[in-house]
Amino acid sequence: MKVGVIGAGSMGEKHVRTYTSLSNYCEFVGIYDKNKDRAREIEDKYQIKQFDSITELLKEVDIVSIAVPTEFHYEVGLACINHNVHMLMEKPITSTIEQAKDLISKANQADIKIQVGHIELYNPMVKLLKNILMDEKIISIDIHRLNPYDSRVLNVDVIHDLMIHDIYILEYLLNDEMTNFYAMGKVIDNTVKHATLTTQWKNGIIAQMTASFKSVKKTRTIEVITEKSFIKANLLAGKIEIVRLPEQYMKQDSAFYFPSISKEIIEIPYSDPLKVEIIDFMNCVKNNDAPLVNGHQGIEILTICNKASNFIKKFT
Repeated sequence: MKVGVIGAGSMGEKHVRTYTSLSNYCEFVGIYDKNKDRAREIEDKYQIKQFDSITELLKEVDIVSIAVPTEFHYEVGLACINHNVHMLMEKPITSTIEQAKDLISKANQADIKIQVGHIELYNPMVKLLKNILMDEKIISIDIHRLNPYDSRVLNVDVIHDLMIHDIYILEYLLNDEMTNFYAMGKVIDNTVKHATLTTQWKNGIIAQMTASFKSVKKTRTIEVITEKSFIKANLLAGKIEIVRLPEQYMKQDSAFYFPSISKEIIEIPYSDPLKVEIIDFMNCVKNNDAPLVNGHQGIEILTICNKASNFIKKFT
């Protein structure tokens, strides 16, 4: 299977590095980016070919990863459809819901597969956390996804870039429908750079997410309170900590005594979720299976992101 990458930024380079490490699965054809200096840098670094146009690249490949800024997703996606090329589209799927609907409709007509890059669904820690929670009665979830400031995000909305991951993670963990939310945040340089989203789900669970580009420390944590335990997943450290609460308090002579609280720490060996995602998508195309994250799921998450971002901008 012949593959390529459109976009030579930091995420595009990760896709290049991953594809070139999978020579047993695919043939990496090359990369395109309108920034020729950056494309040449990637070409030299990985000893690959850079193409002078999207059209030239698309004529040579079966699959591409699209890692350009979101504002160009729709235009590049249409070019892929016109050349019968399947696409792994980095999140969010497009800038607007209308663009996404049109892209999906045209892709379906052409029998072209679109997978949206909800990469955390391939994170073994997230999968393990879901298994742990299956036997728990969840009360609340608190998620933090914080980054130090980077010039790359000058015009980027933190909800669409960071919090989007936690919205689809919650849907995956809870297998439920969000019924209500309230968003607060800070608008800096005309974009949301810090946001907190408090959500309520159909089954009564309360979940809160905080995402920020203004932190001095990079953080990726998921904390869950259940009726019998406290569970904390540190996605950066590859560790899940489970504290089991006692079944009941034991009362003796008007004093309370707590039985020993059990504590379990699970450490998970690193597994590159991008590699797993790319292999899965190649197999999906090869076997004509449905993508794990299709375009309609991408629209659903984008809709929530748009509403939250617009809410903050309106009331800030």
